[in-house]
Amino acid sequence: MSQTRRPRAALLALALTAALGGGMSTAAPVLADAPPSPVEIPYSSFTLPNGLRVVVHTDRKAPIVAVNVWYHVGSKNEQPGRTGFAHLFEHLMFQGSENHKGEFFEPFELVGATEQNGTTNQDRTNYFENVPTTALDMALWMESDRMGHLLGAIDQKQLDEQRGVVQNEKRQGENQPYGRRITGRMFEALYPAGHPYSWQTIGSMADLDAATLEDVKTWFRSWYGPNNAVLVLAGDIDEKTAREKALKYFGDIPATATLPDMAPNIPKRSADTRETVPDRVPQVRIYRAWPVAQMGSTDATLLDLFAQVLGGSASSRFDERLVHGEQVADQAGANNWSSEIAGTFFLTATVKQDVDPAKVEQLMDAELKRLIDQGPSAKELERAKVSARAGFVRGIERVGGMGGKSDVLASCTIYEGSPDCYKRELATIEAATPAQVQAAAKRWLGVGSHTVVVQPSDTPASAIPERQIAAPATKPAAIPKPDPRFKTVKSSVDRSQGVPRTQEFPALKFPSLERATLSNGMDVVLVERHQTPVVQLSVEFPGGYSADVGKKLGTASFTMSMLDQGAGKYDTLALAARQEDLGAELSAGAGLDSATVGLSALADKLPESLDLLADVLRRPKFDQAEIDRVRATWLAGIKQEKARPQTAALRIMPPLLYGQGHAYAIPFTGSGTESSIASLKREDLVAFHDQWLQPDKARIVVVGDTTLKQILPLLEARLGDWKTPANAPRLPAVSTVQRPGKPRVFLIDQPGAIQSNLYVGQLIPPTGDAGTVDFDFANGVLGGEFSSRLNMNLREDKHWAYGAYSRASNTLGQRPWFASAAVQSDKTAESLAELRKDIAAFADGSAPVTATEVGKIRATNTLSLPGAYETGEAVLSQVLSNLRFGRPDDYVLQYKARNDAMTAQDVAKAASTIDPGALTYVVVGDLSKIAAPIRALGLGEVTVLDADGKPVK
Repeated sequence: MSQTRRPRAALLALALTAALGGGMSTAAPVLADAPPSPVEIPYSSFTLPNGLRVVVHTDRKAPIVAVNVWYHVGSKNEQPGRTGFAHLFEHLMFQGSENHKGEFFEPFELVGATEQNGTTNQDRTNYFENVPTTALDMALWMESDRMGHLLGAIDQKQLDEQRGVVQNEKRQGENQPYGRRITGRMFEALYPAGHPYSWQTIGSMADLDAATLEDVKTWFRSWYGPNNAVLVLAGDIDEKTAREKALKYFGDIPATATLPDMAPNIPKRSADTRETVPDRVPQVRIYRAWPVAQMGSTDATLLDLFAQVLGGSASSRFDERLVHGEQVADQAGANNWSSEIAGTFFLTATVKQDVDPAKVEQLMDAELKRLIDQGPSAKELERAKVSARAGFVRGIERVGGMGGKSDVLASCTIYEGSPDCYKRELATIEAATPAQVQAAAKRWLGVGSHTVVVQPSDTPASAIPERQIAAPATKPAAIPKPDPRFKTVKSSVDRSQGVPRTQEFPALKFPSLERATLSNGMDVVLVERHQTPVVQLSVEFPGGYSADVGKKLGTASFTMSMLDQGAGKYDTLALAARQEDLGAELSAGAGLDSATVGLSALADKLPESLDLLADVLRRPKFDQAEIDRVRATWLAGIKQEKARPQTAALRIMPPLLYGQGHAYAIPFTGSGTESSIASLKREDLVAFHDQWLQPDKARIVVVGDTTLKQILPLLEARLGDWKTPANAPRLPAVSTVQRPGKPRVFLIDQPGAIQSNLYVGQLIPPTGDAGTVDFDFANGVLGGEFSSRLNMNLREDKHWAYGAYSRASNTLGQRPWFASAAVQSDKTAESLAELRKDIAAFADGSAPVTATEVGKIRATNTLSLPGAYETGEAVLSQVLSNLRFGRPDDYVLQYKARNDAMTAQDVAKAASTIDPGALTYVVVGDLSKIAAPIRALGLGEVTVLDADGKPVK
């Protein structure tokens, strides 16, 4: 549930909850002489007689079509006291339709659809998927069937089921530190009762409980018609085909009433307000926000740029002063959240331990006032413009998914009536002056803010009562009359025949690789892709966490994270600023088996961007003051991981599975332990860099808008004389661990938790094992897909969880396999019992794998492959994986062949890899409520651990 749209999607977005909303604006001045943007997403558009607007974009680089349906209906269109309906209906619309009985996902899984999901925010609900070109008829049949033939399929059972799922989604958001309940308080304060943004998109528990079948059907009949929707088809399609198919499948759906546009509605607040909210968190966090100009206004775009300069990047004013200069905050940021009838401008800061929050607020106010009084410098503003443009160009490499081309076109059509509104916004960005940005901030960021200070407490924020809005009249509102301007056309589709079957599929092709070697032995692999002017590059070294054996845990992760904290002639802030000047993105990190430095560069800035990459690789500063600063923030991050239930479990699982001292017995977050990170010295980092970043063992993979002839001399000039030291260490082999002789249960207390996070784990053979493809196929049946056994049981049947899945990571040593679910607290023991039952029945064959399940996973795994490598990032990831695990270049073809040959017997054999008698269970929750029922299950010996994995008496 996010605001993916147009250039501002590239600007820094804070980690705000899905329930965020907006404000409104007075008329903003229009920027004069804004130059037209050279960025183009060519399109054609037309409107069906029933009012459905259709936008078409042709992109032939992959044999897929992105299908994106946006309904101009969101939570702002609800009535107070009946909140959450738009989001609830998003869920209900995945439950099948009158002519397709069953989960909406099922036909899509059988054709290898990807990027399939649905989201809701204050202003719209959208549904999207990428399908093979040959499966477009199926996708349009399904989307049109739920648009025009849904209500007969919704009954009380389905309503109760999805009500439960949504309520668990709500609990999951509120069970997090600084969770949804806190951001809900912000919007309740900024927007007066009755304002369409004053309630959360997900709704209140009371309203969800009170929703009746008549309520939700009335809601659908009122607004979910073609005249309130936009259909975008982007990819391997042309306008003629799109016109024929859109009319065929959607033309006979009658219009509803046309939902009237709401005028901007920005509260005029005459005073600043504040409140303190308790939460079970390790640090104080400060939120401050104002209602500001609405989406599509010039001021909204100018405020985006202002936010970027103030706190939207690693070189921002907030970072420079609060994080680096005064070092009073571990994080500080600014973000302009734009919505249709209002925007909300946010400041946030996470206060360092033992620092007075009042001091942090004073510094935030001082930097805000200084930027408003003086305006941004020309250099700062230009940097913000480059970041926005570069992010937009990267985003529109994809035809589908969140932020891809189909999303941009749909958003522009819904909100501004023109699919190419992004061009106006890009032009506004390009033409903006410091004085205009300053003036917009002066107009909006004065008196009228609300501040929420989240204070560490023994009481979780989820315990704060929700605001209750008086329920409306008992009967739902009357259904408005359909818009008489729109007519239907007769369709030739016989829906009684069911979903169209896709008989043929695109052929699988993987791009060809070119190879070379630098003079120092560094291997270079190139895949040319010239559709987008971007070059992606990754330099990978063997090692990673496994090189920490016998050393301080977290050395690899911490060292790699310091590479871009100052390098060559640049200190930390200067390096960040130089990246933003170039529109480049540098990254550095470590995994279980490798250490990697990555670069995404604009093609016309590739030489300069490679200069930065070489500095980061070869000449990191490891400045002691920066080490100390990052260490303090890192230690605070570990405390945050312990407070978050999912990461608390992932911290302690590895030592339980692998045993202390093993190369992989490090928190899977990669952060190490507080004691090990506190003890790291500069010489530890220098030693890791010198010893383990060995050029002769490095793999450089390049994907994008370049050629071997162009890039090889650039790499040679910067890296060719980099030599591996003569005494470089050899990576030790990852040791093999025996499974425990019996099941074990470990509990971690999270007092006041409204959900329990369940993890079930076991070690399985390494990725290089001959049975890996078979096991991953089998895991798809158990928990790898939406319609797999675990999710269909705990989410769709029991509705005790928002989701339940299983997966295995790829590793050179034994792989960790996990099943997990976040479940409502009062169903913790029952959910554990269901997990044990499902896993055991799958592993021992007492619930045999069916031919239908095999066919579904085969289709999911193979039919998605032709379109899976649409982006350079996807190609880069696959090539890196092939090199890391010693696979041939045609591994993708071999993978497909093995999946095609899979039988139920093969899957049953692979399933037996899991030993139900050797499972490790970890549960994070309120032990005062769940410990006794868990013990009564008799799963195995129960041990209570603290957040560090140490036994608690």
